[in-house]
Amino acid sequence: MTILPKTKTRATILAAALLATSTFWAPAAFAQDSKPLVIARNIDLNSLDPHRAFCDTCQIYNSSVYESLLTLDKDNKLIPLLASKWEGNADQTSFTFTLDPAAKFSDGSPVEAKDVKWSWERLKNLKGSSSFLMDNVADIETPDAHTVVVKMVAPSSEFLNIAAAPYTAIVNSKVAAEAGAKADADASTTDNAEAWFLQHSAGSAPFVLKSYEPNSELRLARNDKYWRKAPALSEVVIRQTKDAVAQAQMLQSGTADIAMQIDPDTAKTMTSSDIKIETVPSYNFIYVALSPGAKANKVPLTAEVREAISLALDRPSILDFTIGDQGQLISAPIPIGFPGGSGFEEQPYDLAKAKELLAKAGHADGFEMEAAFPGMNVYGVDLSLLMQKVQQDLAKVNIKLDLQPIPFANWRERVNGDGIPMTAVFYAPDYYGTSQYIEYFGMTKGSPWARRAGAEREPSVLNPKESELYKAALAASGDEAAKLWHQAGEEMIKDRVILPLVSPNLILAYKSDVKGVRYSACCNLPLAEISH
Repeated sequence: MTILPKTKTRATILAAALLATSTFWAPAAFAQDSKPLVIARNIDLNSLDPHRAFCDTCQIYNSSVYESLLTLDKDNKLIPLLASKWEGNADQTSFTFTLDPAAKFSDGSPVEAKDVKWSWERLKNLKGSSSFLMDNVADIETPDAHTVVVKMVAPSSEFLNIAAAPYTAIVNSKVAAEAGAKADADASTTDNAEAWFLQHSAGSAPFVLKSYEPNSELRLARNDKYWRKAPALSEVVIRQTKDAVAQAQMLQSGTADIAMQIDPDTAKTMTSSDIKIETVPSYNFIYVALSPGAKANKVPLTAEVREAISLALDRPSILDFTIGDQGQLISAPIPIGFPGGSGFEEQPYDLAKAKELLAKAGHADGFEMEAAFPGMNVYGVDLSLLMQKVQQDLAKVNIKLDLQPIPFANWRERVNGDGIPMTAVFYAPDYYGTSQYIEYFGMTKGSPWARRAGAEREPSVLNPKESELYKAALAASGDEAAKLWHQAGEEMIKDRVILPLVSPNLILAYKSDVKGVRYSACCNLPLAEISH
């Protein structure tokens, strides 16, 4: 995820699409493996229904069993998948996709425009966690069996990236409808196919669902009717393994081929020559957030107070304390490597200025502040330890934090209810596109974090510039859009509501005879590229 795909002209789009066909889906001619590939990871599945699924493991599952119209190559360039070519109009309000006539579902039936229309309307109308991806879609037309025309409510230079997200999976509409799946406007109340999807799949991808045992394992089998080159692996087993130590033990004992959630400390203990450890930058980050409108605030979290809190955070020390050289600092809530996400200045550490601002705000003697957060370890960072370091930093300016680690479900209820004065949490991308960060973190009316920051009780946190930049970026493309996303990132830094801290590296640990393992911006771990 390094650059925005070039979409300046129709010719550029089509040329890139056709050129890329061979580079992604025609790697070396793998010999097919009869031995199952075993992956050890904490399975966080919330559903196997591709339009209800929303998690890290869901990205792996959806992209292995279902296909989107487009996908990303290793350099985050858009390339064909179900669509052989595509084009957008000049003002980013209409996109036309031409489906590959060779595309077939796992039952051998053709993938047609009606399946795309049905799938995307179902995604939108289920009103699930990933339904927001279709919020800007006004209408989907299918002039023939292989053409899909998508009309947008407002300009969206991000829609091609959205069309590469695994949550926009194309489902065999006939098979799913027979199982109770609905795509109508009332699908959120009439669709009853989720249980069926726990035992069946209806996609066109290299694998099909073989079995699923909650809290135990997810098993995929090769799709023998796959319409492109067959995957090397005959079977993939994702085995429930909660923590990094247990995953490492499985890898070292030979009972797993890949361990997906190894932290830096555990990685140092894995010295076998039969194990390969690869560290790559991730697009995930951990941040502190402030809520000026939280009901539990003991003092007003004005712009001056928020700036003082930010200045009191010794970010290099926080990085060293949490992950050391296994990650990097991040200044804006946009991942480094996403369009507009690079080039932000490192945030300053200045205790003298922090004290000066607090005195100016009438808090020279400091104040107490509630800090509730999920009590969990994520991306190798223990949030409790992180917040203890934040507590120590803020104590130097006489801000006393009351640390409250709580279960994630309780945290979600509190942060979305009365608000939490200070919290810490994490974010991983839902697709390769920067608009999601302004939509989620921007202080724009109705955004998730504007609500959590208590904008209704404290409207001063709203930043109208972010709304303007958001609209302008969606109407632009390429480098122009990236500049606008960067400007929006600068505004979010000035808000000092979201205070990004660290972006942990991702550690890929696998047996030395396993080939093709990589971290993907769209799909997490592309199983179709792996052999052993």
